[in-house]
Amino acid sequence: MRANAAPDNQPKLNWALFHPRYWAQWLGQALLWLIVQLPFPAIMALGAGLGWLSMKILPRRVRIARTNLMLAFPEWTEAQREACIKENFANVGRAIFETAIAWNWPDSRIKKIMQVEGQEHVEAAVAEGKGMLLLSAHFMTLELNARMFGILRPGVGVYRPNTNPVLEYAQYHGRCKSNKYLVDRTDVKGMIKALRQGEALWYAPDHDYGHHASVFVPFMGVKDAATITGTATLARVKNTVVLPCYNIRQPKGGYKLMIGAPLADYPTGDDVQDATRSNQVIEQAILQAPEQYMWLHRRFKSRPDGTKFKYNEGETR
Repeated sequence: MRANAAPDNQPKLNWALFHPRYWAQWLGQALLWLIVQLPFPAIMALGAGLGWLSMKILPRRVRIARTNLMLAFPEWTEAQREACIKENFANVGRAIFETAIAWNWPDSRIKKIMQVEGQEHVEAAVAEGKGMLLLSAHFMTLELNARMFGILRPGVGVYRPNTNPVLEYAQYHGRCKSNKYLVDRTDVKGMIKALRQGEALWYAPDHDYGHHASVFVPFMGVKDAATITGTATLARVKNTVVLPCYNIRQPKGGYKLMIGAPLADYPTGDDVQDATRSNQVIEQAILQAPEQYMWLHRRFKSRPDGTKFKYNEGETR
């Protein structure tokens, strides 16, 4: 089973994309394609090296990750945080190649590095004709999460379009390698339509999008983290189930796609209670592999009083 008719926002290949100003992007895509033809262990080793190098050239991101870990795990020692940061940046590098794997490998090769836990929850939803809201999070492995779920059941992704047309073309078609189509993260009507049609919709609400359509509820070690209410809004679509869904790289290689049972008694209609519940689900996923979570973004930047938290090194909340 593959995509339905392409939606209007599907980027098309045209001669304008081959203008000399885009040659660097095409060269980068070609280089990534070549690298992911290597054996999987070699790809992961190259990724780790690239990630550790990025620690030297991205000091601001290192500071953001360090501050996030201080806030999320106040009980950790400095040594624990620094060890997590080092492995986290190794995973940043691996994620670049994991994206290329997700966008380029055939299904047959993906299946060799893929385990699935909880497939029965997907099968039950399909049998009952239900839409599936896949409650996920920004792990470094998120591209493989979507690709592997699409092998089980082609679905719909929520994304932010890229302003560079070549990267947008690569992103859109790469993410649709085993899925149907993508909807802009601002297109709530498009998300609702997909769920009403019984689609699986990949959705990650764990970024800080400011005060709009958000409440301040606990997340990890922070008691007042800005959390969007969109999860509950989409869960209210008729005949929709919410399935936790995330992907963890395994210590001995390969990945485990984990699909949880449908959330019971969700949503409740109380935005604070529902946002707290979705955060708790994501927390439990993060605790399985905190070094694989995307700590590089400013997750706790918004404050209830309307000010912004400053991500300076060593600053606490």
